[in-house]
Amino acid sequence: MYRISKVLNHNTVIGIHADDNQEYLVMGKGIGFGKKVSERIEVRDGDTVYSLQATSNRGNAKELATSIQPIYLEIANEILDEAEKVFQNIDRAVLFPMADHLEYAVKRIQNHEQISNPLTDDIRVLFHLEYKTAECVRPILKERLGITIDDNEVGYISLHIHSAIKDENVSLAMQIARAVRECISHVEQAVNRPIDVMSLSYNRLMNHIRNMVARALQHEELKLNLNDYMEVKFPQAFQLAQTICDQVGKNLCCTISDAEVGYLAMHIERVVHEDEDLEAIEARD
Repeated sequence: MYRISKVLNHNTVIGIHADDNQEYLVMGKGIGFGKKVSERIEVRDGDTVYSLQATSNRGNAKELATSIQPIYLEIANEILDEAEKVFQNIDRAVLFPMADHLEYAVKRIQNHEQISNPLTDDIRVLFHLEYKTAECVRPILKERLGITIDDNEVGYISLHIHSAIKDENVSLAMQIARAVRECISHVEQAVNRPIDVMSLSYNRLMNHIRNMVARALQHEELKLNLNDYMEVKFPQAFQLAQTICDQVGKNLCCTISDAEVGYLAMHIERVVHEDEDLEAIEARD
């Protein structure tokens, strides 16, 4: 049982739970329709309840809940419903920063302000399920607000979804995506051509870099060391891997262990030679 302390709109209210006397955001179709402060409501099947006790770098949950237009809370809730279907267990506390982002994104679009996200392609590959899920925002925004959202904004929403299913925040996910983009750029510069983003080796390389960064941030180390073999067998790939590891460690203010160099060199060698093989085939054709 909840006692209403504030009605945000027909579908969203803030209520005080009878057991713990704490405030919660309660969302559900028509739950606030015709209701007044101090009225009591029961949560129904299909309603969603969010604690307002949490805080984040955007502010505390209650401040966000009352400052964000309710429609964006509803849209974020719909996106999380879709995410829950895909990933089952998610942290719904991401509702507030996601709704906050959505509100500012729509304002930018309405003001004809274009944002650039150079990591969009990498996010789409690195967090492909999250990105696919985030695309549900397109028809929702079109139907509810007449807004067309671009790939860059979908990329940002997918990072919020990722933070709801992993013990990472959006800024950390951006750090990982940025590290991946930096590594790929180093490889492309070294071979003087773009790497095929649809290739299996590219996907393996991206996932390896993501896991490498995660291991470094969590102070985990690989048990097997391939450095001696890779340095002799593939010296160019090994040197490039060493340069990349040093740069990534510097940018993330962490130490990339020596054992990571050999594994990264192996993936670099694979992605470079897969592209070379494809070019040879195309030349014959």
